[in-house]
Amino acid sequence: MLKKNAGATAGWAIISTLSVCSGAALGATETDPLTAAITRGKVDVDYRLRGEWVDQDGIDEEAAAYTGRLRLGYKTRDLNGFGGYVQLEHVDAFLGKDYNSTDNGKTQFPVVADPADTELNQAYLSYGGFYDTDMKLGRQRIILDNARFVGNVGWRQNEQTFDAFSIQNKSLSKTVLTYAYLDRVQNITFDEIELSAHLLNAAYDLAPWAKLIGYGYLLDYELDAGPTKDTQTLGLRAQGAMPAGPAKLLYTLEYAQQGDYQDSGPVVDADYYLIEAGAVLSGITVKLSREVLGGDGVYNFQTPLATKHVFNGWADKFLGDSIAGGKGLQDNFLTISGAVMGVTLTAMVHDFKSDAGDQDYGTEWDVMATKPVTPNLSLTLKYADYQADTFATDTQKIWLMGEFKF
Repeated sequence: MLKKNAGATAGWAIISTLSVCSGAALGATETDPLTAAITRGKVDVDYRLRGEWVDQDGIDEEAAAYTGRLRLGYKTRDLNGFGGYVQLEHVDAFLGKDYNSTDNGKTQFPVVADPADTELNQAYLSYGGFYDTDMKLGRQRIILDNARFVGNVGWRQNEQTFDAFSIQNKSLSKTVLTYAYLDRVQNITFDEIELSAHLLNAAYDLAPWAKLIGYGYLLDYELDAGPTKDTQTLGLRAQGAMPAGPAKLLYTLEYAQQGDYQDSGPVVDADYYLIEAGAVLSGITVKLSREVLGGDGVYNFQTPLATKHVFNGWADKFLGDSIAGGKGLQDNFLTISGAVMGVTLTAMVHDFKSDAGDQDYGTEWDVMATKPVTPNLSLTLKYADYQADTFATDTQKIWLMGEFKF
């Protein structure tokens, strides 16, 4: 079930709480351990200001979105292994607001999925009193591996968080075991999505040049979510780097199978795989990758909890769960990255095809430059250019962003 997040009222209550705690932290003289743990914690602030411009064929108007995102958090001190964290997130829009935020009704503009609102972004209790084990209960950020299956969608102004119980254990040598039970998704448009999900992830450092990861993600949505929404995904990932003279060779191999679960039927059946090879030489990284979201013309592999913006082009043409009526996606792409005079540069070129039907979707160029100005301030300029063949429409996007955090 999807419903609008009612976190604004709670959010302003949290601001008041943070103000009280911060003031107490500055002047606290109490010796009581519980009082000291609560009042002598740490405040964190993250502010991001961004302009996003979108020119999309088929839509007469061009989008121009000027948005700011404030995160204000407070972390208590640990007391006998217990701790707590609370974080408010507020997104605001400035100037003309000439964009479709998904909830402002301005459908004459292209979508920029950054609606203005306020929410309680994170609020959890933690416990680390068991050997090499950390637990969290409450609303929290969860990112597994490269965020391809579970992530926070950190590029958007309002990130994705989860109402969950999570536990991570590192007591076994070279091994990290993670389990999370999800009750709700707080998504990027300030909506709540109800589900019952089990996430299991096990990572093992086999050798200096090889890390193995096995995972199982079981997603059971509310009944009105649709007959193909519930899924069971089982997969294995291997990644690593090895020296080769002055260079370092990189590789990633991953395979996952997705099947029906709970209320879905046998039509839910698709494969995923990623093959990636690359090298690092003199600070320049070059990678050639092939990622496939398998499809048969009826159903294609889905990743509803992923940080999708990072994958399949920054123009975000393949965000929907169903791609071209279930034909799936083959993404062959080249990535080149490195630093010049303190500026990190990244360039990518994608060639998109269907997995079923041998259909040419289109191509895309992506370029990004990031410059740390100070330890607390960074600037980013980013560009995406999608050229359609048979899927979607030509789209160009530009972002200019500054982020300050401490």
